[in-house]
Amino acid sequence: MSSRTLTKQLAARAGILAGGVALSALLVGTALAEPALIYDAAGKNDKSFNEMAYNGAEMYKAESGNDYSDLEISEDSQREQALRRFASRGATPIVVPGFTWEAPVQVVAAEFPDTHFAIIDAVVDLPNVRSILFKEQEGSFLVGALAAMKSETGTVGFVTAFDFPLLQAFGCGYVQGAKAVNPDITVLQNFIGTDFAAFNDSNTASEVAISQMERGADVIYAAAGGAGEGALQAVSDAGKFGIGVDSNQNYLFPGNMLTSMVKRVDVAVANAFADEEAGNWTSGVQILGLAEGGVSAAIDDDNKDLITAEMQAKVDELTAKIGSGEIVVHDYRETNSCPVS
Repeated sequence: MSSRTLTKQLAARAGILAGGVALSALLVGTALAEPALIYDAAGKNDKSFNEMAYNGAEMYKAESGNDYSDLEISEDSQREQALRRFASRGATPIVVPGFTWEAPVQVVAAEFPDTHFAIIDAVVDLPNVRSILFKEQEGSFLVGALAAMKSETGTVGFVTAFDFPLLQAFGCGYVQGAKAVNPDITVLQNFIGTDFAAFNDSNTASEVAISQMERGADVIYAAAGGAGEGALQAVSDAGKFGIGVDSNQNYLFPGNMLTSMVKRVDVAVANAFADEEAGNWTSGVQILGLAEGGVSAAIDDDNKDLITAEMQAKVDELTAKIGSGEIVVHDYRETNSCPVS
């Protein structure tokens, strides 16, 4: 059997979507001496969370002139395998976006104590792991306030993948922001599914958004990774207003995208790569909120006509109050509950 045939068979068995390096290349022993990024299952073109990670790697590449390796997995069974192979071939740091990587990083980082790892949205307490968290509730508070100011029906919606504390933190922050502007507003909240598969279920996301609009919602926040585009498409088709998440999704449906809750995953990835290169690597937990520039409500050429001067002034006021501590946005993850509903 030729080496080319073997490589093809390995790639087929792995079910890989080719990124900067194929898992098949790792399996046959290709040496790597550069940082690496492994996307979550939705892939780097999800127009949301994973794409922000990719943008961060590209930012590092443009600024440093150095390359990196990246990889898209297609199933959960590949997580430990991909981490282990990257580490064994000399890649460092290895960055993974998403809480679904927590258990695999816990295992593999312990096996490779001299390799640096970074995980986004989860904490792995090992001396060679950087755990990067965001205050999603603070950015969601701002877009919730904008939703309440924009709504004409007094009802807004929140669509997310499934019942998970991190995702609930988005929704809880959104409700707090909406009620800070209008205490009487109704916030509809629904899940797309019951597990991680919901992040890829754009059809059900669309159905959930339609159901919320039928109940009066005229602004809907979709915090569901790649599936969120399905909800935003339905909202745009109905002439209502959508709110994107993670990356700036305002460009998807100009005129119908009120804003996006931007989560600077790109900065987290770029910083991890750059810190390693400069010899400034630090492990431990990093938490990025409004004050650190980690989250924001996106306002740009695609949505500026939807944001009145009054709305902008309110966002600026709330941002300052959160930054100073005058407003403390409750984090659902602290109590597994939300003080408002």
